Amino acid sequence: MLNEKVFFGTYTRRISEGLYQADLIDGHLENSKLVAKLGSPTYTTLANNDVIYTVDKVDDQGGVAVVNAITGKIKQTLLQPGASPAYLGLDTKRQLLFSGNYHKGTLDIFKMDQNGMLTLSDHFQNEGSGPRPEQTSSHIHFTNLTPDQKLVVVDLGTDEVLFFDLSEQGKITSETRFQTEAGFGPRHIRFSPDGKTAYLLGELSSKLMILDYQDGKLAVKQTLATIPSEWTEHNGAAAIRVSQDGRFVYVSNRGNNSVAVFNVAGEEAELVQLISTEGDFPRDMAFNSTEEYLIVANQNTDNVSVFKRDNQTGELTLSQKDFMIPEGVRVEFNSK
Repeated sequence: MLNEKVFFGTYTRRISEGLYQADLIDGHLENSKLVAKLGSPTYTTLANNDVIYTVDKVDDQGGVAVVNAITGKIKQTLLQPGASPAYLGLDTKRQLLFSGNYHKGTLDIFKMDQNGMLTLSDHFQNEGSGPRPEQTSSHIHFTNLTPDQKLVVVDLGTDEVLFFDLSEQGKITSETRFQTEAGFGPRHIRFSPDGKTAYLLGELSSKLMILDYQDGKLAVKQTLATIPSEWTEHNGAAAIRVSQDGRFVYVSNRGNNSVAVFNVAGEEAELVQLISTEGDFPRDMAFNSTEEYLIVANQNTDNVSVFKRDNQTGELTLSQKDFMIPEGVRVEFNSK
């Protein structure tokens, strides 16, 4: 019997109280429980030493909390006036945590000590704008490592992807930039297992861009829509996942309320499935350790859906849709 722990980050605007956890037992979610009371822990990243880093908000301040992943005890809170970060990334080799703030257009880099505690080591402020109403200023939405250990930053507001070299102490040492088409609104980026291909997701454009990647440089190969051409209502593409074999890419659509499945194994990538998430406003999603199941959190309907995955075709089949997690946003397996 395969029993895996899953963390769920949430907003706490209505009924949620913070960070939750559940068990995925042979593909079925059970035993939801509150792990830690936090203010809108919308993103998390789990470290190797039973520490989970999470976004936190207290009154009019936002920042990062260090939480014991087993007991739920809050070990440290680093807050600043203003909005909370949107994304957290982890560099286990250099013991760094990256924090991207959507509302401020900033990147913070923290050095971790042996107990997982954080000290700010560098700060970066981006500038610029784009043509859409949502792009009046910089909106950093993603910050994490590339396969060749550079720091990549995705800015929805300026239609940019930025690459930085990093010192061991978490200092930025150089920078290169890639400009998307105007109004693309890039949100997240992922890479193929061999590190040669990047998948850039446009939230505002509902498009998936496939690019060649090498040494901090991108070149566009193909761009595909994540929603049907006849869809006219609002949609915001949210999360992107790449299967371990590199053959399939999965994208969640908020508005169309679906997961788009792309086969990227051939010369030309193609959409092979668009399946309902059985809820409203799907945000993050995650594979279990065997990639037999994909878990999707629906924020507005307070439910999490489980899909069984065919590893040959990449296609999904609904397995469970009624598991309650209030205001669910982030899905992260405790597999470290």
